[in-house]
Amino acid sequence: MAIKTLHLTNYWHEHSGGIATFYRNLMEAANLHQHRMTLVVPGERDESIEVGAYCRIHKIAAPPSPLNHEYRTIYPYEFIFPGSKVQRILADERPDVVELCDKYSLVYLGLLLRQRLLRELNFRPILIGLTCERMDENFATYASRAWWGPAFTRFYMRHIYFPAFDHHIAVSQGTAAELKDVCKGHIVLRGVWTRPMGVDVEHFSPAKRSLEFRTQLIARYQLPQNTILLLYVGRLVPEKNLELLIRTMAELRNREQNFCLIMVGGGISRSTLEAAAQSQVPGKVFFLGHISERQELARLYASCDVFVHPNPAEPFGIAPLEAMASGLPLVAPDSGGVTEYANDENSYLASPTAEAFAQVIVQASKANACTARKTQAARKAAETLAWPKVTESFLHLYEELYRVANGREPIEAAHPAFISTPAQTARAGGLRLAARIARSIFLTYVQAHRLIHSIIFSEHVRSQTKLEDIRTQ
Repeated sequence: MAIKTLHLTNYWHEHSGGIATFYRNLMEAANLHQHRMTLVVPGERDESIEVGAYCRIHKIAAPPSPLNHEYRTIYPYEFIFPGSKVQRILADERPDVVELCDKYSLVYLGLLLRQRLLRELNFRPILIGLTCERMDENFATYASRAWWGPAFTRFYMRHIYFPAFDHHIAVSQGTAAELKDVCKGHIVLRGVWTRPMGVDVEHFSPAKRSLEFRTQLIARYQLPQNTILLLYVGRLVPEKNLELLIRTMAELRNREQNFCLIMVGGGISRSTLEAAAQSQVPGKVFFLGHISERQELARLYASCDVFVHPNPAEPFGIAPLEAMASGLPLVAPDSGGVTEYANDENSYLASPTAEAFAQVIVQASKANACTARKTQAARKAAETLAWPKVTESFLHLYEELYRVANGREPIEAAHPAFISTPAQTARAGGLRLAARIARSIFLTYVQAHRLIHSIIFSEHVRSQTKLEDIRTQ
């Protein structure tokens, strides 16, 4: 059955980001399976781009995000008011399923659509929330680690985010756990499915290893030929725990081998990391910035010696999976979403401390039978998460949730990780009351915005009329 899906996210960057990588691969699968798909993302200017025969990207001019200026944010005024950009896109596209990947501004579109408060839209799509990170961890990184932080994020997730959708998809058990914590007591049944991200196993391959490329890389930085090349690929942002890599390089400084770290990617933490590297381990860390040429990136993966990923709270981690596909030994924390596919059989896992990381990096850098066995197992693990398999599972789930919602057939997809159940208890009654209060506050916010908008618009019309009267006199 052919359906049309529309996806909105603020996590869009032209050059990096796991969510952008996911949606690009999802569009490729949608074109292959003749599935009509529309993607709405923030951009520098309004723009519509056709992607193949069945997909389209709508970019909405949006200001830089307050915490990370390399990203942009679509705010609620783009979908609250009649005739706003997102409302026009929804009216034109009329999707069967709407997926929102954002917890902070786009989530309110889900609430408006569920409550049928956008009167100009005379249809009700199935609403899915795609969870690619945990709000509690992001809040602790960018806002506060005080005692009230977990209480606030739990309240927000329970009364604002969770009830905004018909269903939820999480990219790992770790991200799903935050939803599990807030689902109980809701009177509407909502399933939460876990669907992993993927990797391009054809592009990232051990076959891309090049001794010539490696020699050029060592010569570029004037390093000894026996240097052990460590690699990190990803955004240079606070939540990645990248300071651990600088401390680890300090631990490795006095080892017999010569270790060097290459960091690929951009982000708001780059200048801070460069200063720390220059101060603590001068001449040991090199920043390549973003690499747009995919062939060069694939050669870099395959031609280095060890991939290091320092984030113990990674929601999933596409870059470590790309390293595994490339035949590169992976060193990563023994927690977080990376452990969904990385284990002691195919990777080197350690506590996220400089001492522990340095120890396993030395082990991973040895060209012995253990390392060979792990990298072979890693490649097989990556092949099970090849993008075509992953994206096809997403498309099938969208279609199945649509059929179930319309009473076409019982659900056949793998049961969700958990499902909220109606609870006739005092606690459930309290949750319902809190949800009503939260909804009332939000509706008041919407009505106030509409009133302010109408006043501003009417004043603008009057001023323009006066101006025209003056001009004609």
